[in-house]
Amino acid sequence: MSTATISNTQSRVLPWGNALGLRITKAVAKVAGVQSHSAVTITAEPGRIIIESVTTRPSLDDMLAHFDPSRHGGEVMAFPPVGKEVL
Repeated sequence: MSTATISNTQSRVLPWGNALGLRITKAVAKVAGVQSHSAVTITAEPGRIIIESVTTRPSLDDMLAHFDPSRHGGEVMAFPPVGKEVL
């Protein structure tokens, strides 16, 4: 995550179906470490809305999608077979 800070960026809350939507600039998203479909928590206080990114554990599907057989594939043993292992 970047150590930069962006302050006083203005935007508008606009209607979005039966809800309200807020656009976040690319620069703000980059500094906050969020992207499209990122999970966030929203806390509402009088006169204030706090949006924080949520760190989630990757699912098995996520991990398998990033699996690179050329980098992670195969079995490596630091010693020769010592029994009736099938080669």
